Amino acid sequence: MPASAMASPQALPAALRLLRREFAVCIVFSLVANLLMVTPALYMMQLFDRVMQSGSDFTLYVLTAVMVFFLAVMAFAEWSRARLLVRMGVKLDKLLSSHVFNASFQSQMHAGKGDPVQAFSDLTQVRQFLTGAGLFAFLDAPWSIFYIGVLFLLHPWLGWLSIAFTLILALVAHLGHRLSLNPLEQSQASQGQLNAFILSKLKNADTIEAMGMLPHFRKRWLKLHAQHLQTSHAAQNRGSQVQAFSKFVRYAQQSLSLGVGALLVLRGELSPVSIFAANILMGRATAPIDALVSSWGALFAARKSYGRLAVLLDANPQPQAIALTAKPAGRLRLQGLVAYAPGRSAPILKGISTDFAAGQIVAILGPSGSGKTTLARCLVGIWPAYEGLVQLDGHALDHWSRDSLGPYIGYLPQDIQFSEGTIAENIARFGIADTDKVLAATQLAGVHDMILRLPRGYDTEMGEAGGLLSGGQRQRMGLARAIYGLPCLIVLDEPNSNLDTDGELALIAVIKQLKAFGSTVVFITHRTNIVSLADRVVTLDDGRILHEADGVQIVSPAPHKLTVVPPVALVQPV
Repeated sequence: MPASAMASPQALPAALRLLRREFAVCIVFSLVANLLMVTPALYMMQLFDRVMQSGSDFTLYVLTAVMVFFLAVMAFAEWSRARLLVRMGVKLDKLLSSHVFNASFQSQMHAGKGDPVQAFSDLTQVRQFLTGAGLFAFLDAPWSIFYIGVLFLLHPWLGWLSIAFTLILALVAHLGHRLSLNPLEQSQASQGQLNAFILSKLKNADTIEAMGMLPHFRKRWLKLHAQHLQTSHAAQNRGSQVQAFSKFVRYAQQSLSLGVGALLVLRGELSPVSIFAANILMGRATAPIDALVSSWGALFAARKSYGRLAVLLDANPQPQAIALTAKPAGRLRLQGLVAYAPGRSAPILKGISTDFAAGQIVAILGPSGSGKTTLARCLVGIWPAYEGLVQLDGHALDHWSRDSLGPYIGYLPQDIQFSEGTIAENIARFGIADTDKVLAATQLAGVHDMILRLPRGYDTEMGEAGGLLSGGQRQRMGLARAIYGLPCLIVLDEPNSNLDTDGELALIAVIKQLKAFGSTVVFITHRTNIVSLADRVVTLDDGRILHEADGVQIVSPAPHKLTVVPPVALVQPV
């Protein structure tokens, strides 16, 4: 396994720990805001007990001024808390966004199951929960005890009544979460299946249309869609039931608190104004719990997002690698290389050991399924699970940071994909485009004239150019991208599979030029035309090196059967 996978785990909790100072300040603001929320109740009691009894205008003015001041301080504390939480969300995003981007990319590349959209949606969900009503409810919930204590000071019955309603609302929140958990998970799972089905079919829209498969896929989509509607309806129905019962409890609490207060007034145990003050305080005592009930869906979603995000970040830690200080020579060494595919117990490559000198041209041959493409991906450091050593100039590939190593590696995969952007940006690998290097790469690959015939030349968007390019032209543009900047190591996987005669002649010229420049070139091929260029030929079979030879003579030119006879008497089996 690459060394980068040994980086420290628990990235998400570590990022949250960096926000503990902001959390502490938020708690202080919550203290101030919640203490001052008793101001309306106290003001009401003072109006009836002091102003109405004394008839003093001055007392009314003073009390009103104090009340307005306290409410202003409370509003400032609330605003400051909300503003600080937004800043916390932005800080969390800055701490994690780069790691999330890299982790989702690595997960997609290694396991083939990464979902960058889901990853960033999870980050957004966690950030929004930190800045939303759900976290406010958590910060305010401990202060329910304070309000209940004040109610006990007014009368024990009011305190016990507030405890009863608080426990009922807490029970509603707990039961609502348990009852809604399964329907919500089923709804989200069905939504994911529906989205995955649509995306997978859009990738093959032309094939589906050409062979008339659309009606069959539409039937399957309608079946999945019906399942999603059913699970979504069940989740919404359960949520509505919880919300309705919560609303019933809340309104019952408001009315019963007035009724109990009136009973106490009739008994002479409470003043009339205390009824309204008690109602306000009881509302404040149960408000955080009620807010938790209302935001349980957001809490559930944030918890699921947090779990997915934590797993993603811990499974794809930030690599601990160093930057290159000089261009590598291109010397390759493989020692005991064993490569595995995700979900497959038997290895694809089974203990490959060999060395390629700097500036050497190496041809990799072998039947389909022998491990050639896996070896190519190992050589450029993008195969996820392997054992043994893959070294470039005496250092493991993951010894260097990919950002600094990437410009010195060229790779042409079988399935050539380009990113959104211009042709020039794609060939320059979306770095700072060097016009001379772009022109050198396209001229060497033989696509310069073809690019100039496009609507906007090198400024043509790939989305626009994609429909105008043949398979061979895309392959030659991929070759231009691979050789941009003359990397020290260039790995070409079936570089001539889609090329015509002119394209193959251009490829031969490219390989000769790269050899003259001193680049190490490793190419995989089933066609014999370019094997004669190789300084060394390696034949794979069932994940092992069957033969190695320096210099070749092509005996059988048939593309489906390639026999390599070394000019020396000794063929080295491994």
